[in-house]
Amino acid sequence: MAETARPAPLAPLAPLAKLALRARYVAQQGSRVGWYAGQAYRMRRVQQQAIERDPTLKPDVEAPTGHVPGVPELLRGVAALSARDLANIEAGLYPAPRENADWGQRIRDARAFFADLPEVARRRADKRHQEVHQSDEAGKRPRYYEQNFHFQTDGWMSEHSAALYDTQVEVLFSGATEAMRRQALVPIARFMAGRDQRAVQAVDLATGPGNMAVALANAYPRMPLTAIDLSEAYTRHARVRFKQGRHHRALVAKGEDLPFASGSVDLLSCVFLFHELPPKIRVAVAREIARTLKPGGLFAFVDSLQPGDTPDYDGLLELFPQLFHEPYYTSYATTDLVALFSEAGLRPVHEETAFVSKVLAFEKP
Repeated sequence: MAETARPAPLAPLAPLAKLALRARYVAQQGSRVGWYAGQAYRMRRVQQQAIERDPTLKPDVEAPTGHVPGVPELLRGVAALSARDLANIEAGLYPAPRENADWGQRIRDARAFFADLPEVARRRADKRHQEVHQSDEAGKRPRYYEQNFHFQTDGWMSEHSAALYDTQVEVLFSGATEAMRRQALVPIARFMAGRDQRAVQAVDLATGPGNMAVALANAYPRMPLTAIDLSEAYTRHARVRFKQGRHHRALVAKGEDLPFASGSVDLLSCVFLFHELPPKIRVAVAREIARTLKPGGLFAFVDSLQPGDTPDYDGLLELFPQLFHEPYYTSYATTDLVALFSEAGLRPVHEETAFVSKVLAFEKP
């Protein structure tokens, strides 16, 4: 693995400007983590009370062999990630998040999330994870996609699912999801240094409701950006999120069959996709990424840790596919990702861990 390189920082902020930046970041990130960590605590209480009333709801899991961190240890991990996120912002690697929290909407989202929990619990207990394949949506997408990932209602296929997504993942990661995504912007900043963003063709693959696309658009607002997802509902949310216009668009497409000419993309990002792909599709998507990138182009990747990346979290990685319907996670956990992308024709240039995620970047020679 090549040594990670970082672009030269911008001119340092004046002391008062740095103090103001830190105050804003701490207030925003602190409220985010507190809000979602509080919901995670309440979720565990609700789940335990439901199991006490109905023992059949208790998940059937094997005891992990690795270490399972407790809540204080996880929150220390979130704090360390947040400190790194702030340091990257202060170094000029990417802008501070533009977060004007709509607390009314957050409360409505939380209510919808908790209203959906009993159905998720019953679906898990009954092992009902093929409802999408048995619904009217069957046949509209590849078979591997027609599942209730995470046992969630409608899988990835509906407006209801898309509206709940952010709350679901933020509760799962105690408010750290956006900071993990932003770590992909570190190798991207190195790649973009000295380039005219208007001439860079960028793609965000598996954009979901558009969070990584928003981060890219905030960092490089004049960069032409295409967001890709396999769900029409999630793609509609992405269009609203990053304000589709002359520089931005969102399309429905498969990662294994991207709608771009060979060698036409300068920058491609992908967050939390590969652990949800079957092994053969994983290889096909890696090859498509390599095909579409221009020589000298960059691929930035964020996904789950793998066993041994951060040993203190290994027990969590064992529990994850048991508590959530993640049929391809076990094969992902043992996949040599550097070899996967190297065999597709890409060269590794960046690798680091970020809380429960890992960040990789590859260049096309």
